[in-house]
Amino acid sequence: MDLAERIRKIPGFPKPGILFYDISTILIDPEAWRETMDRMTVAAERFAPQCLAAIESRGFLLAAPLALRLGVGFVMVRKLGKLPGTVVSHSYDLEYGSDTLQLADGLIEPGSRALVVDDLVATGGTARATVELLEKVGAEVVGGLFLIELEGLGGRDRLGVPSTALLRFPA
Repeated sequence: MDLAERIRKIPGFPKPGILFYDISTILIDPEAWRETMDRMTVAAERFAPQCLAAIESRGFLLAAPLALRLGVGFVMVRKLGKLPGTVVSHSYDLEYGSDTLQLADGLIEPGSRALVVDDLVATGGTARATVELLEKVGAEVVGGLFLIELEGLGGRDRLGVPSTALLRFPA
């Protein structure tokens, strides 16, 4: 099955000049969704993770069923102010400003093998910040796993850990 054909491309979203790769068309198609999860499971197994760290919010859709298949836990990496209780924060710079990611404190045991999961990696800024946040809590970040990589933007290189993507599209 050609999963790339199943990704809907929406020009001009969220702003002019951007081509948005919409995974909703995979999620609505049980056959494509199952195939995606099968391929992501094989890719994730190579990293031998003990937990998955998913980036808000589409990363959650991929990591939750993937964690069940792998028999590992999954933690949510969220934007500032979205998690209850004590959190660990990491602020980072973007092209036009800055942002903060948070992780619930105490969920990841120091030394745990964590795999970063998201739907798409482009410039890699948020994924790199997620790696740094996980390292801050003592995780051993073993890699990044993405459904889609936008080639030519250097996202994979910025991560500082091995990574893979099921699909690649030109930026």
